[in-house]
Amino acid sequence: MQTKNLQQLMKQAQKMQEKLESQMVDLRIEASSGGGMVQVSMDGKKELLSIAIEPESVDPDDMEMLQDLILAAVNEAGRKVDDALSDHLGGMTQGLLGH
Repeated sequence: MQTKNLQQLMKQAQKMQEKLESQMVDLRIEASSGGGMVQVSMDGKKELLSIAIEPESVDPDDMEMLQDLILAAVNEAGRKVDDALSDHLGGMTQGLLGH
């Protein structure tokens, strides 16, 4: 009987993994920095989908500031992806464990 329960648990875990992978592909996260001067979009696999830079944020004499804004926006998007996937995964594992 325990082997059957373990097999069922493994099947549920595999279905949940497939669902999470599907959600990762479909997930779209937006993040910005500098009050919206730099905006990025990222998917659940942390692939950068788009980047938008307001023209007034481009100062040829201060490219370091623009680089910092881009880094901040991309890093924020990555954190948001982690949070979103953690929320999804937490809900899924609770369902798996019957809580």
